[in-house]
Amino acid sequence: MSEKMIADLTAMAAELRQSDVRVVVLLARGKSFCAGGDLRWMQAQMMADATSRAVGARSLAMMLYAWNTLPQAVIGGIHGNAFGGGVGLASICDVAVGVEGALMGLMETKLGLIPATIGPYVIARMGEAFARQVFMSSRMFTAVEAERFGLLAYVVPAEQLSTAVAAEVEPYLSCAPGAVGAAKALARALGPKIDTEVIEMTISALILQWESLEATQGIAAFFDKSASPWLPSPDEVTGIS
Repeated sequence: MSEKMIADLTAMAAELRQSDVRVVVLLARGKSFCAGGDLRWMQAQMMADATSRAVGARSLAMMLYAWNTLPQAVIGGIHGNAFGGGVGLASICDVAVGVEGALMGLMETKLGLIPATIGPYVIARMGEAFARQVFMSSRMFTAVEAERFGLLAYVVPAEQLSTAVAAEVEPYLSCAPGAVGAAKALARALGPKIDTEVIEMTISALILQWESLEATQGIAAFFDKSASPWLPSPDEVTGIS
């Protein structure tokens, strides 16, 4: 996920909001649905000051907000792995269908960061109890687990994804578009609050973590392909009794 991708998705959401499109299908190309942050963008964020980092964090947060508040139903086809921001994109879909064998994960804490700006959407979708199983550990989880968490509606073989997505679209074509939008807005209002205050809180939390020694060390280790300082040595790993 790069700065340009975020800008393009934000612009597309604005265009869709003003269109007569009835249902939006969110798909991706390539091996992964979304492998997380673009490396060049991450390097730029690493070198930036707090103000510039806040701009980058806000652009991602507001892109997700724009998609989450679309009046149309959003159907996601998760055809491959989704990490970090990719989990955020799956979370703003009204229905996300995944394929067998796909892996997902919130990998930020391995880098000394936190899944901040995507957090409200992930927790709104998964609920706190399920989110806490994977929100802090950077543990990858399977599509089947993602279905159990509520992140994916269901999982199908890869060759059936297109058919499954089309089946999710079809019922909306018999519904009044205005009523769909009003019902979706009501569902959001009855669910966890994601407003300007919440978004700004997540941005502040992310910037604070970016300023930490852990983030500096973790991201540097990632780009240097070296071990983060908090990784235990083999003789420090103990069994659980």
